[in-house]
Amino acid sequence: MALTIIKGTIVSAPAPGQLDITEPGYLVAEDGVIRGVYGTLPAEYTGKAVEDFGDCLVLQTFADLHLHAPQYPMVGTGMDLTLLDWLNTYTFPAEARFADPDYARKVYRQLSAELIANGTTRVAMFSSLHTDATLILMEELERAGVTGYAGKVNMDRNAAPGVLEETTEESIRETERWLGECGRFSHVRPMLTPRFTPSCTDELMAWLGKTAEERHLPIQSHLSENDREIEWVRQLHPDCRQYWETYAKFGLWNDRTLMAHCVWSDERERAAMKDAGVTVVHCPDSNVNVCSGTAPVRAMLEEGMKVALGSDIAGGDHLNMFDVTASAIRASKVRQMTDPAHPAFLTVPEAWYLATSAGAAFFGEAPGFAPGNPLHAMVLSDDALPQSHPLTARERFERCIYRRQQGALRAVWSAGRKVYEAE
Repeated sequence: MALTIIKGTIVSAPAPGQLDITEPGYLVAEDGVIRGVYGTLPAEYTGKAVEDFGDCLVLQTFADLHLHAPQYPMVGTGMDLTLLDWLNTYTFPAEARFADPDYARKVYRQLSAELIANGTTRVAMFSSLHTDATLILMEELERAGVTGYAGKVNMDRNAAPGVLEETTEESIRETERWLGECGRFSHVRPMLTPRFTPSCTDELMAWLGKTAEERHLPIQSHLSENDREIEWVRQLHPDCRQYWETYAKFGLWNDRTLMAHCVWSDERERAAMKDAGVTVVHCPDSNVNVCSGTAPVRAMLEEGMKVALGSDIAGGDHLNMFDVTASAIRASKVRQMTDPAHPAFLTVPEAWYLATSAGAAFFGEAPGFAPGNPLHAMVLSDDALPQSHPLTARERFERCIYRRQQGALRAVWSAGRKVYEAE
């Protein structure tokens, strides 16, 4: 039996808006699975090796449920454009470079390492439309210790002719080839990825829906991000009253579905997501950067919807999910100031839950450091930061969302494996 015992100030999110703090505490895992959090180490572990981090914060790692791997090199580029213009001007040419496997290997190795070094151990990630590059992405994620899902993008219309495009037949054939090679991965699994409705013909969407059902595969895409996009979808699918129906009519709308953004999802569309068990991935940085809007996250939570967070690089300009968590709080404050209903903004514990436990739920995990969960944990030091007064553990935790010292991350565990340790 492999035993892991981590000692420190242990903080987790067992429910929205709640924190469990054990100070000092012991987080114990056997064979990579959490046994429990204890204020006093149980007698059965007396004499066993303990990784003692003093009063460092021991936190859940992040789940980033929406990011575009091939856009990693262009983070911070084109922030002066709105969504559709940004895609055509910057994104599609950047993604076209991933036809080169050597380039893909270099970029994806760096991306995977940076995810772990920022405490992100679970992802749902878009690749490009290139099968070989997608397989390389999955290899590099596994090498670094990242778990979760990656998807070969499908887009057989409205792409970039001569730059980034595929026919319907190519898209189906290459997706089948990709799926046929995914069995060799242990921790990164395939996820069907129609880019968004305007990029996929009805024939391709129907095939993806059939494949999702036959193979019980999860699905990720975009929904109601931008007003121009919504109008475009309406023109392409006049038989559908709302955007979400363009996915539902092809069998791409269920409890295995992630839909990013949902900035302009009204009460009816939100009800359709709740009824189907669809998870909303809120991407606050991206929504502001490409001038899409501010999602009604408070309404979604009050209506009982499933909501998690995504960095959405490169529409989002921060890969570090500490920063995305802070952005989610800021975006909710903007919503309070601009929405006539003045919804309550997110608290730090609420936003932390969205960045950790809510995302982990998509992978079948219980909230917080629950017994039975695989061990996903990180250790954060804050001893070099100045203090205006002696801080409580809660105050230290809340500050780390907004401010971290250089080299703050000390260690990371992913699915029970120690995948990062500071030198």
